[in-house]
Amino acid sequence: MKLASLKNNTRDGQLVVVKQDLSQAVAVPEIALTMQQLMDDWAGLAPKLEAVYAKLNAGEVSGAIDFVESQCESPLPRAYQWADGSAYVNHVELVRKARNAEMPETFWTDPLMYQGGSDAFIGPRDNISVVSADYGIDMESEVAVIVDDTPMAATPDQAEAQIRLVMLVNDVSLRNLIPGELAKGFGFFQSKPSSAFSPVAVTPDELGDSWDGKKLHLPLVTHLNGELFGEPNCGIDMTFDFPTIVAHAAKTRPLGAGAIIGSGTISNVDRSTGSSCLAEKRMLEIIESGKPSTSFMQFGDQVRIEMFDAQGKSIFGAIDQVVEEYKN
Repeated sequence: MKLASLKNNTRDGQLVVVKQDLSQAVAVPEIALTMQQLMDDWAGLAPKLEAVYAKLNAGEVSGAIDFVESQCESPLPRAYQWADGSAYVNHVELVRKARNAEMPETFWTDPLMYQGGSDAFIGPRDNISVVSADYGIDMESEVAVIVDDTPMAATPDQAEAQIRLVMLVNDVSLRNLIPGELAKGFGFFQSKPSSAFSPVAVTPDELGDSWDGKKLHLPLVTHLNGELFGEPNCGIDMTFDFPTIVAHAAKTRPLGAGAIIGSGTISNVDRSTGSSCLAEKRMLEIIESGKPSTSFMQFGDQVRIEMFDAQGKSIFGAIDQVVEEYKN
């Protein structure tokens, strides 16, 4: 099934079931008011929502409304946990190579992960507000999963069984703030502002053969200012699959229902597929010519992130955002 959270002047939005073709939606307050309420009792509530979804797709639901993506919050407007991995080690290796830094061999066997801010995600059509363009504004097109309660020290097989929903992410990065933060030896904070997620989150069965329980085997399409920027395939060159990175996140702590785990920037060794972030493109330019020719995003720039099925239909809806100057 497909689910979304509509803006309703509350912190957590209103949970709606979305028609498969993204044309209509219906609220389900008698089942669950919010996405987090659903996650807190997935086993009890999801079957009821599946029944509504089947009727909505059959045109048998009264009270359905037009589904408008610009009216959406991120599926979870705030979450108890947001941890982003770096599953595409090819991407990590490339970035380090550009600055002549050796990559430890352990990077191929032990995933990288950071804990992001999860109290104030922005909507998929909300502007990206940044204080200064000098911060080095970058998009990062990614895939994420929402998990059910996952025990500490879960195995990858146990972690796989807890994946409930899949969605897209724009994990905004402020690249020029990263070096100073990492130099302190204590990780990201200011360089990772609020992320945005796709209008719709879907259950894995909606993805058909494109989802094998571990990876999503479809291209993730990014446009910058109306021009194709990249369309790497998410199932190719993914060193650590989702069960592995969920288990990594749960190594020393349990994950609560509604925790979000991201894949990190999608990246293919085949450079003809383009990139999912500006930093990677800049690194390729540095390797080729000694300096970057592509700038980071400026105020007024627009990024669109979307994924399509084999018939060319949008699966999750689109993250479509404009960068703006933040003003108090």
